[in-house]
Amino acid sequence: MTEGVHPAAAQGALLAWGDAQLRPLPWRATRDPWAVLVSELMAQQTGVDRVVPKWHAFLDRWPDPAACAASPLGEVLELWAGLGYPRRARNLHLAAGRIVADHGGRLPDDLVALLALPGVGPYTARAVLAFAFERDVGVVDTNVGRVLARWCGRRLAPRAAQELADACVPAGAGWAWNQSLMELGARVCRPRAPRCDECPLAPSCAWRAAGRPDPDPAVGSAGVSGRQAAFAGSDRQARGRLLAALVAGPVAPGAVAAGAGLSDDPDRAGRVGDSLVADGLEVRRPDGWLVRP
Repeated sequence: MTEGVHPAAAQGALLAWGDAQLRPLPWRATRDPWAVLVSELMAQQTGVDRVVPKWHAFLDRWPDPAACAASPLGEVLELWAGLGYPRRARNLHLAAGRIVADHGGRLPDDLVALLALPGVGPYTARAVLAFAFERDVGVVDTNVGRVLARWCGRRLAPRAAQELADACVPAGAGWAWNQSLMELGARVCRPRAPRCDECPLAPSCAWRAAGRPDPDPAVGSAGVSGRQAAFAGSDRQARGRLLAALVAGPVAPGAVAAGAGLSDDPDRAGRVGDSLVADGLEVRRPDGWLVRP
């Protein structure tokens, strides 16, 4: 399971590096499970600089699942604007309702129960366990997946990546280990031009020892995301524009194309509006007007 990797020899080096190098991100200063869950859903495919002010604003308004569940989804979507991927906001709102209904308003500290929450997948569930409850579980996001694949020198399937991540966590140091590994992937073991000379895992890294040959084992490895499609001109951009238009009030059927920024392509605008309705992010009234949920 850990062939090619020597975790015991590297654990101290990585933890020491992380102790000195971890950025003071606000969610690293809390163990509140709700605050951790909000940070994890906000930060998926979104830059930290955009997330920090939204995270503070969100928790100021909805400090716990009960407060979030009691508010209309439209208000959550309005605050979420600018982060992208509004389905994450809907899932968070749905999860808040489930937490209140099924768990007395407190996030469960059980993997199976966490996975049953809307929008919570294997990564997010383990992140809550590691970062809120300080459990010794491996957390595999795109940065960790890249580090693990290069460290062991081979592309990893999902099960192998998770088993390796779990096996490498030092006893009693799940929070610090996972935070350090994620930071390492974000700042040193980068997708392009990794800074191996600064890496505390370099002495035991199989890919570096082999001369960093192509193909990079991180490409296509479990958890490692590929290059994202351009946002400009995409349906994602059009969806965001139409959601922003709804903040000002209902949108008439004849104004959907303009609201989506697709005045020259009303058919596509209609599909964009349909997709938002299907995702539960907007509601179409019987008269055809679009309104916030």
